[in-house]
Amino acid sequence: MPLISPRYFLEYFRSQLFTTLPRQFNNFTGQTVIVTGSNTGLGLEAARHIVRLDASKVILAVRDVSKGDSAKRSIEDSTGQLDIVEVWPLDLSNYQSVKSFAKRATDLDRLDVVVENAGKLTHDFSIAEDNESTITVNVVSTMLLALLLLPKLRETSQRLGKTVVLTFTGSFVHWLTNLPERKEERILEACAIKEKARMRDRYNVSKLLELLAVQELANKLSVSTQPGKIICSILNPGTVVTEIDREGHGIRSALFQVFLKLVGRNAEEASRTLVHAAQGLEETHGQYLDDCKVGSRRNAQGNA
Repeated sequence: MPLISPRYFLEYFRSQLFTTLPRQFNNFTGQTVIVTGSNTGLGLEAARHIVRLDASKVILAVRDVSKGDSAKRSIEDSTGQLDIVEVWPLDLSNYQSVKSFAKRATDLDRLDVVVENAGKLTHDFSIAEDNESTITVNVVSTMLLALLLLPKLRETSQRLGKTVVLTFTGSFVHWLTNLPERKEERILEACAIKEKARMRDRYNVSKLLELLAVQELANKLSVSTQPGKIICSILNPGTVVTEIDREGHGIRSALFQVFLKLVGRNAEEASRTLVHAAQGLEETHGQYLDDCKVGSRRNAQGNA
C-alpha cells in the first residue's frame, strides 16, 4: 500500500460522514438507459431513480435473470411505472455473453446512456477467460462492453443530434495500491499467476486499471473524428453498504462489515453518484467524479 497523507483520510471521512449528496437531477425523458450490475445495491437504486426521472426504457443488465426479475418488480412496485424496465442477461466473466449483449443492443431504437456498474470483489483466486476473474470482470469485460456499445451510442447521438453518455463505477480504493504488478512486462498476465497473486489488493488494482483505461478511452473520444458526441466519465460512489463483498470471509471481512456499518453510505444515497454521472454534464467528460462533482483525486497515475 502506498503512503497516504493525513489529509486524504480527513477528506475521506468528511465525504463519508458530512457530505449530503444532491437529490435533484435532470429528467431522462424519452431516453434508453442500460445499467449493469443492477439487480441489487447501487445499480438497482440508480435504475430506480432513472425510472422515476421519466426514462422510456431502463435495461437491467444482470448475471442472474431471476434476481433481475425480482429487481424489476421492486422498481415497478416502488415507482408505479410499468413496461419501462427490461431484464437482459450479462455475465462479465464470459466474453461471449458480453458480445451477445452488445449485439442485442444494436437492435434498440436508441441508446442514450450506459452505466457500467457491475463489478466483482473476491479474495479467492480463480481464472475467467485466461485472466484472474476480478481483472476479467472489472477491467477487460467492462471495457470490451464499452467498445462494443460505442457504435450504437454514436448512431444515437448523430441521428438525434444529442449528447450520449458512457460512465463507469470506479472507487477511491485505486489510491490504496501502488500496483506491484507494474514492474512486469505484461501486467494482466502477471495478475493471472496464482502463486504471485495478492488477492487482498486485487480489487484495488482492478479499480486503478479501470480508471486508467477509462481515462484513455475518454482521451480517444475527445480527439475522434467520428460523428456523435459521447461524454465519458468514471465515478466514485464512496464506501457503500452493498453485497459486493458477499464472498468475503474471516476476521478481516468481519471487521470490514463493522467499518461499513459505521461509515458506509446506504445504496440509495450512493446511487445518486451514478445518476449524476449519467446526466452527462459537459464538465464531467474524462473526469473522475467524487460526491457528484469533478473530484480532486481524479488522477491516480502518481500511485503507479
